[in-house]
Amino acid sequence: MTDFTLSTDADGIATITWDVKGKSMNVLSLEGWDELDDCLTRALADDAVRGIVITSGKPDSFAGGMDLNVIAKMKASAGENPAQGLMDGLMRSHGILRKIERAGMDPKTLKGGKPIACVLPGTALGIGLEIPLACHRIFAADNPKAKIGLPEILVGIFPGMGGTTRLVRKLGAMGASPFLLEGKLSDPKKAKAAGLIDEVSADPMADARAWVLSAKDADLVKPWDAKGYKMPGGAPYHPAGFMTFVGASAMVNGKTQGVYPAAKALLSAVYEGALVPFDTALKIEARWFTHVLMNPTSEAMIRSLFINKEALEKGANRPQVDDQTVRKLGVIGAGMMGAGIAYVSANAGIEVVLIDREQAAADKGKSYSEGLLDKGIKRRKVTEEKKAEVLGRIAATTDLEALKGCDLVVEAVFEDVAVKAEMTRKVEAVVGPDCIFATNTSTLPITELAKASARPGQFIGIHFFSPVDKMLLVEIIKGQETGDRAVAKALDYVRQIRKTPIVVNDARFFYANRCIIPYINEGIRMVGEGVNPALIENAAKLLGFPLGPLQLVDETSIDLGVKIAKATKAAMGDAYPDGAVDEVLFAFAEAGRLGRKANAGFYDYDASGKRQGLWGELGRHYPLVEDQPDLHEVQNRLMFAQVLEAVRALEDGVLTDIREGDVGAILGWGFAPWSGGPFSWLDMVGADWAVETTGALAAKHGPRFATPALLTQMAEAGTRFYDGSQAAAA
Repeated sequence: MTDFTLSTDADGIATITWDVKGKSMNVLSLEGWDELDDCLTRALADDAVRGIVITSGKPDSFAGGMDLNVIAKMKASAGENPAQGLMDGLMRSHGILRKIERAGMDPKTLKGGKPIACVLPGTALGIGLEIPLACHRIFAADNPKAKIGLPEILVGIFPGMGGTTRLVRKLGAMGASPFLLEGKLSDPKKAKAAGLIDEVSADPMADARAWVLSAKDADLVKPWDAKGYKMPGGAPYHPAGFMTFVGASAMVNGKTQGVYPAAKALLSAVYEGALVPFDTALKIEARWFTHVLMNPTSEAMIRSLFINKEALEKGANRPQVDDQTVRKLGVIGAGMMGAGIAYVSANAGIEVVLIDREQAAADKGKSYSEGLLDKGIKRRKVTEEKKAEVLGRIAATTDLEALKGCDLVVEAVFEDVAVKAEMTRKVEAVVGPDCIFATNTSTLPITELAKASARPGQFIGIHFFSPVDKMLLVEIIKGQETGDRAVAKALDYVRQIRKTPIVVNDARFFYANRCIIPYINEGIRMVGEGVNPALIENAAKLLGFPLGPLQLVDETSIDLGVKIAKATKAAMGDAYPDGAVDEVLFAFAEAGRLGRKANAGFYDYDASGKRQGLWGELGRHYPLVEDQPDLHEVQNRLMFAQVLEAVRALEDGVLTDIREGDVGAILGWGFAPWSGGPFSWLDMVGADWAVETTGALAAKHGPRFATPALLTQMAEAGTRFYDGSQAAAA
């Protein structure tokens, strides 16, 4: 089976067609590189060929990039000296793209080459843009749904097949930065306006052929190969370029806090490459790309954020049950959560019945969708027709009879067992016998809630994260009696609304909150101990967490923390471990400092709710100890507070798949994305170090840092969570 094929017509135009069989979009494999190289060699050597067009056999796309499974395994498959093996492979790839660029021209006169055009029927990402950038002219179809760009930075790598060097030389460092450092994607017209491509056409193949037949020698010479080339915007030691690079360095370090190696490596490749000739710059780019591939961060991010995430979205752990696509959804409770659930469901094409006790409340819930759609219209992401279509799918009412015909009902009422039980009984009296009933709860045990159901096998937990329209993760919780069809229904529904599901077994706080709460609590506990709050918050950010624990509790609200603490203490009794945390938390609640919603919490806020900085009186209420802890000790406390709970969740059977633990942690609460998740991070640092460090933490700070038996066993056996298997080491 071949991915690239070559054909030559009577006009002397050779067409190289990229078409990976069995894939909806082309992805490049190592074998594909060989085939492309062979097609190029034959076309360039054939005297009958006047020029070449490279295109795709897919009607709506050119390529989605390099096969991420290949990238994830590059280091392991690079031989006994992986760094050298990677570098050699990259330079060979650069040679193929340089062959396209020079196209057989005389190296001294830059004449005699064959014009090579690239035709993009639609989306072109990653290597799917790096190949076109090596061509002499890029023609894109006028396809507004197409996305063109270099998103590699989002998976822990950077464009390492010449895309970084070519784009900087084409647009300048400033012009290239949104596409390289942010992974910005553009439709064809915007890509042309930015300079990424050359033409947008109603018939790109015809226009490309015409250009190939009329191209002159000068049309084939890239600016960086021409004599007297100067980089747009200036090189690093040009007065203008100097300021660009100083600013870029500050921006990258400010945004990444130094924990994302790819961004720093990319900037280094750009800076160093701008000082030398083009071919030397390609070697520098390859060296830095090798550096990134040798770093475990890239492997972990690719594995968790793409390979594992995609597997979960495709139903890796779905029971073998018939299709459970949701056709009519009932949402009980039109508050913030219910309104968000109604919006994402209607936006995905599902008919929604949104119910509240008062019609005004139900209407307000529907208006939440209208507000989001209006914002989309202002940003030109939504049309008036789309808005009317989505709103037309939401029926806001107080009448439970409207739930008839629903195949899934999601209850999102007040977090109270009795209230939820009453609603469960009322709904089941109306809906059909096959309807699945889901409760949206973040803490209440599903097995306990299912006692109110006449059909506990059809009762399941679906935990959405707030705000529903933005958060990517949905946690599906199985009660003790939850059946396979309920699990399949929940998974199929989450797929419909284009979010990522994880499936966990029932236990207090499930998985996500089981890990988030200890993180918040550890930060609050340190405030009570007299640790500098700025040290706590910055220690977290230097680990790559989007929010420090004190900012996070402000965002989620302090009174919610008090409520959870009271409920947990009532359930655990004398075993409750967080009395020291409550002393601080309850004091804030009594003082009315409830977080952002009250414009007062661990942080101060202005009248508009904008965060101003840590509360100035914190030091008076909780005096700083003279001997402040080391940064690394604070970071270890914050990190292991979460990671140990993830391991215990695996030991307890709450988690049954480490892929769900890693993906859920990153998408659910922003756990250090660079690490690939808690289990990937433990593989990076090693079980030996984890056991030694947790032992020291437990001796100093208490049994919450006690080493789980599983980690001890792994340290003794020298094993890792991802040792040749995607399944849990347990």
